[in-house]
Amino acid sequence: MSKKILFQLIFFCFFFTKEIFAAESGGMPQLNPEFWVSQIFWLTLTFSILYVVLSRMILPKISSNLELRKSQIQENILAAEKQREDSEIKLKEYENIISKSKLNAKNILKETRDKTLKDINLKRENLEKQIDLEISKAENEIITLKKTAPEKINKIAIQTSSEILKNLIGAEINSSSISAIVDDLSKKNKNKYYGN
Repeated sequence: MSKKILFQLIFFCFFFTKEIFAAESGGMPQLNPEFWVSQIFWLTLTFSILYVVLSRMILPKISSNLELRKSQIQENILAAEKQREDSEIKLKEYENIISKSKLNAKNILKETRDKTLKDINLKRENLEKQIDLEISKAENEIITLKKTAPEKINKIAIQTSSEILKNLIGAEINSSSISAIVDDLSKKNKNKYYGN
């Protein structure tokens, strides 16, 4: 750094020598060669102090501030990168939770549907069994009625015939005769009315 300053001073002196001598004759004391030694001394002292102050006090503070800022920026970049990775992990976890929830919902829906269909089929089977039971009861009752109906009809026919003949003739007729006639007629017409 000092070589550079020295070179600049030499260049300065060489380039402006003509103007200095012209200015000296015009009355400018700072350009008088008599004062040059003191001016160079103070110039060197001032620049040296300025150089020391800059190199020892100001530039290290600026460098440390720049390093601090650089480290903070680096830390912020690392923190942002970590947060990005964390957010990607959370996003993947969220997507996994959503897919698992959808799968669970489908399974629950399927189980509910299967259970409902099973319950409906069970109730339908129970209802069909009850209907079959009622139908068999009705068929048994019909068969029983078919078996007992001729006897009841014969009794009713005998009683009615006895009453009618009693009213027509005015005398009681032997019920065994009427019973024989009714039995004979019912045997002849049995296949016609009862299909047996």
